[in-house]
Amino acid sequence: MKLRSLFTISALSMSAATYAQETTTSSPLQISGSADTYYKYDFSKKQNIGTSFANDQNSVSLGMIDLALKKTTGKASFVGELSFGPRGQYASIPTGDATDDRNSFHIQNLYTSYAFTDKFSMTAGYMGTFIGYEVIAPTGNYNYSTSYLFTSGPFQNAGIKANYTFSPKVALMVGLFNDWNVYSDDNGVSHFGAQLTLSPVEGWTAYLNVLTGKSAGAPGTGSIYDLTTSYQVTESVKLGLNAADYSISNDNGGYSGVALYAQNAFTTNFSLGLRGEYFKSKSDVNAATISTVPPGESVVALTLSANLKAGGLTFIPEIRFDNGSSSQFIKNNLDPTKTASQFSLAAVYAF
Repeated sequence: MKLRSLFTISALSMSAATYAQETTTSSPLQISGSADTYYKYDFSKKQNIGTSFANDQNSVSLGMIDLALKKTTGKASFVGELSFGPRGQYASIPTGDATDDRNSFHIQNLYTSYAFTDKFSMTAGYMGTFIGYEVIAPTGNYNYSTSYLFTSGPFQNAGIKANYTFSPKVALMVGLFNDWNVYSDDNGVSHFGAQLTLSPVEGWTAYLNVLTGKSAGAPGTGSIYDLTTSYQVTESVKLGLNAADYSISNDNGGYSGVALYAQNAFTTNFSLGLRGEYFKSKSDVNAATISTVPPGESVVALTLSANLKAGGLTFIPEIRFDNGSSSQFIKNNLDPTKTASQFSLAAVYAF
């Protein structure tokens, strides 16, 4: 009994010492974020191209101020990120508590993580989606206006996920999630998601993603398969690709598309980037609620952007041409047309 008690006391002492070490090993609170504003001119003098960011016509407009907090204590960490402004209030899903249009903020991320080992960790909360190439914060994108793939979502996934790193070249995430873009799920935890990360050579990373489940009120189970990859070819040249297919069972809509990205840095403060995208909305009336492209129609979009950097500030002049399979845009006289084009100039400050 004494020997057993001694082992028990020793174990408790070691646990207490470990706990004390974890609680005293704390990183400073990290604060980061961004602020952006833009001017956009559509050459038809109308609001035409229905993707995210740079929507207001012939107006100097606000994007949002994004504020992110992060802290780690021992093996535990948390991330909280809020956005304020027109994009955070009106263009995000949901807006505040999703019932009051007077809300002035949007929760981009709110989650906690625990690293059980150097290789295994778990995360729970409301997280920016693992699907796709582009993100909500403008500092994470090269182009200012976004792709149709991004605008069609998802944007966030609330849930719990486990991450395991097998080696520096292979990692896996699996998780259970709510419906897309909601703080709480009316029909319970209803989605399964997974991400396989591969880094076969230095500078090249690929993400194979899947998210499947049935949302509240949906006509069937929706499954999205997504490939996101980027390759730093040289110090100045970077290539990227995003391909996705989303289908709702029993031919109840969805979308598919592919976007290619090519960027060249001429100097540390000046670079040019071209995005080419093909996007198709699947033919069903329900697809109209998923994307801004009419059901059964497609669009090809070319976007040329420059990045001019000065400290934390990036100026992004951009010209964009979209060509639809049908007359899904409008002219100045409101007649339908297959084409649309616009120029925008954005200022994005990162801190």
